[in-house]
Amino acid sequence: MGALEGLKILDFSTLLPGPFSTLLLADLGADVLKVSSKSKPDIVIDYPPYVEGTDISANQAWLGRNKKTISLNLKSPEAIEIIKKLVMEYDIVMDQFRPGVMDKLGIGYEALKKINPRVIYCSLTGYGNTGAMKDAAGHDINYLSRSGNMDVAGRKSTGPALYNMQIADVAVGSMNSVIGILAAVYYRERTGEGQFIDIAMQDGLIPFTTMDGTAFLATGKEPKREGERLNGGCMYDFYETKDGKYISVGALEPKFWDNFCSAAGLPELSEGSIWPENIDEAKTKVRNRIKSKTRDEWIEIFKGKDACTEPVLSLKEALLEDEHNKERGAVVDVKLPGSDIFVKQLGCPIKLSKCPPEYREAGYPIGYHTKEIVGKLGFSEEEINEMEAKGVFR
Repeated sequence: MGALEGLKILDFSTLLPGPFSTLLLADLGADVLKVSSKSKPDIVIDYPPYVEGTDISANQAWLGRNKKTISLNLKSPEAIEIIKKLVMEYDIVMDQFRPGVMDKLGIGYEALKKINPRVIYCSLTGYGNTGAMKDAAGHDINYLSRSGNMDVAGRKSTGPALYNMQIADVAVGSMNSVIGILAAVYYRERTGEGQFIDIAMQDGLIPFTTMDGTAFLATGKEPKREGERLNGGCMYDFYETKDGKYISVGALEPKFWDNFCSAAGLPELSEGSIWPENIDEAKTKVRNRIKSKTRDEWIEIFKGKDACTEPVLSLKEALLEDEHNKERGAVVDVKLPGSDIFVKQLGCPIKLSKCPPEYREAGYPIGYHTKEIVGKLGFSEEEINEMEAKGVFR
């Protein structure tokens, strides 16, 4: 039995944050019904590549894993009626529209609460359901910028640096949504009451300023780019190797720094710390030393040295070749529905000993379960065919 078996989630989210949060819940046993529109583009699940021999993108196969999918045109009265029937059973709702959109459609929290007082409604937005920017559009780069994090990221010479990953979307939006939903479920178990959950990616990035943020609030002194412990101000950094690759040095504690200096052949630096007074001179020595050998030569040198020094791996190395990641199940093989095709996917990072995540099926084509789900709500075949002809399922 899955850890979350019995939870039924109606997922209206698009792009990455919401779908990834409900993917985690589905992997852990929740029954997730994804509400989509065949006529509305989604730049994540419509993004190539596609699974060979199918019309399903790799993203759709991954983010749709373990979920059922229904296609509805939410501008049609019939679709709204279907949603109101579904919420009697699927009493956890994930919404990623801007504030007020679902209210205008007649299926916002207040409307659904009247139908089912136990409903838990998670609204995941960029800036939240209140505040001066609640109606503003945004993406990951914007939330990172407005949170203060990017003012100290990157290099002095080039400014903020882009990451090829969605920190605000996944590390904040997805994870905080999961936490909020499970907290609300626990509350409902004790009280019988549902509630509204307001998750903003902007909110979640404010605590990501961590020690810089708390230090600033205590002293009023703003941190500087390449001037702090974790942004290049000390020896904690990336260093280029002879073959143009990189290693990461994270030897913050004295014992790890000593181990690093010993293994790197720089014993004269071990008497100081990872943040010596002559930082520029020390860093030049480390850069020159690391550039004298290839990345793989350094891998061998630091193996077993307990120096918090690791290679910067390519995706191929990290996802397909690294032994540790293999043993941890970082990548899994999941069967594509209705075929003998197995696709490699990113696995669930939550490891439970009694009820581990399950990988039942990869994502279905959008709307695959529409008629099945609608039929179970009591609509006749004739009614379903009429709705289809009117474009309710588009």
